[in-house]
Amino acid sequence: MLFAEQVLNFYFTLPHTFHPPRGVEVIFPFDTPETRRVMEVFYNKYYADTRKRTLIFGINPGRHGAGITGIGFTDPILLEEKCGIANTLERRSELSAKFICEVVEAYGSPETFYGDFLFCTVLPFGLLKKGKNYNYYDDKETLAYFEPFIIESLQKQMAFEHVSRNIVCIGQGKNLKFLESLNRRYDLFDRIEVIPHPRWVMQYRRKEKEKYIGEYLRVLNAVR
Repeated sequence: MLFAEQVLNFYFTLPHTFHPPRGVEVIFPFDTPETRRVMEVFYNKYYADTRKRTLIFGINPGRHGAGITGIGFTDPILLEEKCGIANTLERRSELSAKFICEVVEAYGSPETFYGDFLFCTVLPFGLLKKGKNYNYYDDKETLAYFEPFIIESLQKQMAFEHVSRNIVCIGQGKNLKFLESLNRRYDLFDRIEVIPHPRWVMQYRRKEKEKYIGEYLRVLNAVR
């Protein structure tokens, strides 16, 4: 099976009958016709092969990026400008996607980068609370509610054909600790490398952006 088929099948068969606690809402873009079309174009453009890839796990999609496009660390504007994928999605720009776009270009090109890596998220869909992005680990009840589903989702993604058992974790705090904890219990990965979250870089270390692009490249070249 082509890599693109595996990825699309994973996302297009996700359940979406979740009712998380504490006023948390689910962002589920995968049954929106334009999002599905854009995902099909993107994954068939860059993943219609059987190359071995390394998975890069973010936290969960944000409301201005993958929560609209269905594609990790992209936004509708950059998809059109950098990947040539015209779309009618809401014209939103995401800070994390801008940084990742620069990393992709520094790596060589979208074709080169996506030929080696796939962006995923620990929780495959986004969360909102009071209209703001929310992380799966932001409170204990939400984490406990989603943990069985997260474990199943990670196992399915690591079972993709032609996937390395070495992964990259985006975020040096709670996302990393949670993945390490799951790995001790379920032996999902051989090795977990870590890179700082792009939003943290863009909000708090923007003047040192080139340094962090270099850090990304160092880790990515070492893990694949």
